[in-house]
Amino acid sequence: MNQQDLPRYRPLLSDARAHLTHEVSALDERGRASTISIPAERPLTVYVDKRELVTLMTLGGAPEALTLGYLRNQRLVRSIEDVVSVQVDWSVDAVAVVTRSGIADVEERTAKKVVTTGCGQGSVFGGLMDEVETISLDDSARLTQSVVYRIVDTIRTQQSIYKQAGSVHGCALFSNTGELLYFVEDVGRHNAVDAIAGLMWLEGMRGEDKVFYTTGRLTSEMVIKGAQMGIPFLLSRSGTTQMGHMVAEKVGMSLLARCTGKHFLLLAGQERLVFEPELLELPPVPRSA
Repeated sequence: MNQQDLPRYRPLLSDARAHLTHEVSALDERGRASTISIPAERPLTVYVDKRELVTLMTLGGAPEALTLGYLRNQRLVRSIEDVVSVQVDWSVDAVAVVTRSGIADVEERTAKKVVTTGCGQGSVFGGLMDEVETISLDDSARLTQSVVYRIVDTIRTQQSIYKQAGSVHGCALFSNTGELLYFVEDVGRHNAVDAIAGLMWLEGMRGEDKVFYTTGRLTSEMVIKGAQMGIPFLLSRSGTTQMGHMVAEKVGMSLLARCTGKHFLLLAGQERLVFEPELLELPPVPRSA
């Protein structure tokens, strides 16, 4: 049996289930009563080796993946093999993570926090910007304009909590041919991107041939997290911030904002996108008889 035949290591994971929507009564502008669905939101306190680390406000759709992705993107745990188990218990709104040898210098590494522009859970442990200098994305990666349109159309038709109840952000991982691999929604886009990072970690999935899509704006933290996963393309139906744009240029990420219909704005990494102008050619107008 060669190395590729060996099963991938996976920590012991719970399979915690939670209701993703909640029904409430509402009155419209005419005073008419109806019952509507709103997204669920619940706290999830993360304990690592019995030490309380952080409380994440989450929809609860993928709590184990969210926890793993959070630890990965904060660079608190470097390898999936270092995680023994991730056990979520919604009766106490907590998740217990057991590692093999603990987190080195955990007090020092979690002491400095930076409040971000994110919704839901919007603070990160300091030092992530220091790692930007060490990130190098694949220069040879290419994405065609037709695949951009395929991704946008897939998101448009994707069944989602947002269409049912609104008030959530969605993130998705695609192949560079436009195949949808993962779609995760949460009350904050940072939680959704962390959950996808956790799923990629569990599967040993590399990012150089992937495309990341988010419904939220492209802030510096979103760009950094995408770069940490090795993903060279970041798309959004929203815009970007000055710092998000600066970080994208620094790491060499292709940043596409305002992606709706056939419109987009390519703000960084222009050399990676393969334009197909024929896709925008209008059909000839038939002459009247």
